[in-house]
Amino acid sequence: MHEYDTVLKSLLTGSENTLFERITGVREGRWINVELPKVTQPRVDLLFETTGSVESARRIIAMELQSTNDPLMPIRMAQYSLSVYRVHAIFPEQYVLYVGSAPMRMPSELAGSNHVCRYQIVDIRDLDAETLLKSPFPADNVIAILARYSNKMETIGRILSRIAKLEKSEAERVFSKLAIIAGLRRLEDAVKKEARQLPILDDIMDHQIIGPAIRQGQIEGTLDILREQITDRFGAPSPESEERLAKMSVAELKGLGVRLMHVKSLTELFNQ
Repeated sequence: MHEYDTVLKSLLTGSENTLFERITGVREGRWINVELPKVTQPRVDLLFETTGSVESARRIIAMELQSTNDPLMPIRMAQYSLSVYRVHAIFPEQYVLYVGSAPMRMPSELAGSNHVCRYQIVDIRDLDAETLLKSPFPADNVIAILARYSNKMETIGRILSRIAKLEKSEAERVFSKLAIIAGLRRLEDAVKKEARQLPILDDIMDHQIIGPAIRQGQIEGTLDILREQITDRFGAPSPESEERLAKMSVAELKGLGVRLMHVKSLTELFNQ
């Protein structure tokens, strides 16, 4: 998730986007330091403080970006909530923005007899891509590839057409982000193919910055999806399996994904 996490954070924290406001209803304020006490060493993905003339109007919004179904998410959110309170003396309003490809199945609270921590989970596929595609902001246009749409190639084409109208250096910067997060939907190849028909880059994969970023995004996206599929079928991969997966290329990971449905164990999967 690291590469996707970095790109999504940069898209959401820029001044020219509407997604954060669309999800939280908050616009005026400032991004604040996400480092929290080192007792448990948590790190919130995004932390936003609203502006207000009186103390009662002050709010803190905490958002986590999640590409897989984490069974420990309720515990993590409770830890983050208490840690934010320790630093800022106010409980945050918490959101989880789910950008994964598998159906979202995480609970939205941690509750006990005398304690409850609730937060809102937003599956980005519940958001209509059309609104993001019509936005004047490139960040919104790029994020549209993760939202809900009816025609995949039409959506990619519209995003790329918007990018192609930007100044060259800005187009390269925005395209690099699109190429990376497209991996969350296994659309990196479709994006590259469509992009070659537009004057965005002379040779995308040879670009000294974007080429490696695309390759890394491809690997991490494919690995995230395969890891989740393996977990659903056989349980969480062992450290040894994780080490083997980390050394594989995109082609090798995709090969495992094909074989996964036809084997009876992880040992058989890796030894074929």
